[in-house]
Amino acid sequence: MDVNFHSFYIDQEKCDGKMRCLRVCPTEAIRVRRGKALILEDRCIDCGECIKVCPHKAIVPLTNSFTEFSQFEYTGAILSPVLYSQFNRDVTPTDIFNGLQAIGFDDVIDLTPSCESVSIAIQEYLDDNPKSRPIISSFCPTIVRLIQVKYPDLAGLLLPIDSPMEISARDWKLQISADKGIKEEKIGAIYITPCPSKMSAIKHHPRKRLTFLDGAISIQDIYNPLLSVLSKSEQKNIESGKDVKYGVGLAWAILGGQAKFLKAENSVAVGGIHHVIQILDDIESGKIKDIDYVECHACIEGCIGGSLTVDNPYVSRSNILHLLKIYGEEFSQDENKIKTLYRSGYFSLDEELDSYPIQPLDQDLAKSIRKMKKKEEIFQELPQLNCGLCGSPTCMTFAEDVIRGTALITDCMFKSFKQSRSQVRDFYESMVKNTLPQIGK
Repeated sequence: MDVNFHSFYIDQEKCDGKMRCLRVCPTEAIRVRRGKALILEDRCIDCGECIKVCPHKAIVPLTNSFTEFSQFEYTGAILSPVLYSQFNRDVTPTDIFNGLQAIGFDDVIDLTPSCESVSIAIQEYLDDNPKSRPIISSFCPTIVRLIQVKYPDLAGLLLPIDSPMEISARDWKLQISADKGIKEEKIGAIYITPCPSKMSAIKHHPRKRLTFLDGAISIQDIYNPLLSVLSKSEQKNIESGKDVKYGVGLAWAILGGQAKFLKAENSVAVGGIHHVIQILDDIESGKIKDIDYVECHACIEGCIGGSLTVDNPYVSRSNILHLLKIYGEEFSQDENKIKTLYRSGYFSLDEELDSYPIQPLDQDLAKSIRKMKKKEEIFQELPQLNCGLCGSPTCMTFAEDVIRGTALITDCMFKSFKQSRSQVRDFYESMVKNTLPQIGK
């Protein structure tokens, strides 16, 4: 896999270097050099936090456009249940199905049955593997990447079950190929995604040689064309050609949806990358012992908080709960059938997860130790205010950047003034602290 592939890029012409992205990056993967932001590819986990805060939309997601799929004879939209939450409540899932077909998709595939099936498979896996605890969910690509980079020792706790979007794409392609006599490579499965990290998993899956998805279109990009179609009153009179059974799988769009039918007292659902990091720290240190399953989402409130969504995540959560009330909160799938499929390996991910920890200061151990000592010496000479004005997120990362040769010690404005620490602190209190709230405005 290409470990340096990421699902967005920085448009240098739009970037104003005001450092909002630098301040929110959970893995300190952003630097600002010569007035422009850049990504340290080995540290980036595709969380999309930078996308959310950039006021100039300089951080551009690498999703697909509909025209890119003209190569396929038959195309299907694989729907994240998040899409249902983005519209007013008078817009039903059936309306959305019809609207996507009116836009140009040959077929529309609801993800919720696969979400339900995977929920059943999770419980079966937990029952079969009572010793490994806690099991960490593996359906958020950002969390998987975070573990590869910062917590490689926890890789063995990641759930080895395939994602609903992959299972849906696989089943749908096999069915269409059999029913219509079209070769699988001529069938395009396109995921309608709430976040860019799903594109990373499609482009270079961390635990599969072959993915059944062919690309992703963001909810932001599909929203206006779909809304335009839905606004036509005649569109709502089209009868759906599918008998879709919505059920508890809808809950996968929100925090806690995966664990909804697991044993509640033995499960934890965590939303927001910084909260996830706290939980992973506790797992790594052995503090969490009595929990079976940890459902992790990089985004607050789960997938509805993705950086490529349109609606407020808290309103979206309310919309999902409304749909669950309408369609019921029971499984629409045959549990015994799903358990049989689980036993056959139908849901299994067999590939081991590679780790990509941040590279040491030097490949030579003795040199690396000397550089670490020098980094600490530089750090002790810095004001340790973590103002970020040097273009590094913290004084510690700045010291490391100096050692790596990507920054100069004079990039620290306080060091360039050659003042004492007390003078520097006074300067900071009187001037810099007052200007920080203005940064990015």
